Amino acid sequence: MKAIIPVAGAGTRLRPHTHSTPKVLIELAGKPIIGHILSQLENLPIDEVVLVVGQKGEMIKEYVDANFKIRTSFVVQKETRGLADAVYLTRDIVRDSPALIILGDTIFSADFGSLLDKPVSLIGVKEVEDPRRFGVVETEGRRIVRLVEKPEQPRSKLAIVGIYLIKEMAGLYRSIELLLQKKIKTKGEYQLTDALQLMIEQGTEMETFPVEGWFDCGKPETLLATNRQLLEKSHYPVGDYPGSVLVPPVFIDSSVQIEHSIVGPNVSIAAGCHIKHTIISDSIIGRHTLVERALLHHSLLGENAAIRGKTGRLNVGDDSEVDIY
Repeated sequence: MKAIIPVAGAGTRLRPHTHSTPKVLIELAGKPIIGHILSQLENLPIDEVVLVVGQKGEMIKEYVDANFKIRTSFVVQKETRGLADAVYLTRDIVRDSPALIILGDTIFSADFGSLLDKPVSLIGVKEVEDPRRFGVVETEGRRIVRLVEKPEQPRSKLAIVGIYLIKEMAGLYRSIELLLQKKIKTKGEYQLTDALQLMIEQGTEMETFPVEGWFDCGKPETLLATNRQLLEKSHYPVGDYPGSVLVPPVFIDSSVQIEHSIVGPNVSIAAGCHIKHTIISDSIIGRHTLVERALLHHSLLGENAAIRGKTGRLNVGDDSEVDIY
């Protein structure tokens, strides 16, 4: 079995961070988003992971090669034309092999052990309050009868969470090829939901499976919410920083320096950071960032930034400086 992970999206909703860093390399709860995804795949019977990357693909390749022993291939999507187009680019590698497709902004916790041997294709779903933001599944029992991408008037609250176990990849590639030939787009892009709907109309049987551990990393507020949930689940050990107070749950890299500060709860601090005379909660701090004499909450701080004297909420990209005295 193969795994396909499309990670070529520009991540516009996470700017300014994605101006310089691919979305899947943004760190939360101790590792980048792609690190969380690949860690879930390590114990599955997957013989190759195919990542569909964009312009910053070399950065992703460097991280994956340095941190994982999984066999990987990389395909470049030169123009972001939609998820179906991204998946179609993997056809020469995946061919007829069954495939697990996982969206690159989705961290998940699911038990695939009982699912991989099922004879039908499966789509992971979760009931949500506002399904208009997602692809939506309409079912009879667990059998899928219709898929609709971001409907204005949804007839179901079952959202597609971005995890697909497709047993007939050759059929999916044929459906995507039809979309491309006829230029069938939804909201300006070639949608995987539309290709899967074509398969259903042609008689392919698909079912849903529930995904409770689904963490969305698509925009700042959901990234912070995902960080909170991962920290609560992981129970990272808290180091000893004399003169400072740490309020779990937190993740603090062993190289971080903390002086006379209160950190937590729900704070992730990456390697090389320096926190001085600061109170910070519910925030993610990128590598090699300085925070001094600040009072911060609900904040996203990029790499190599310097924050001094700020109170409130910040969303600051890499190599930025905020100095308020």
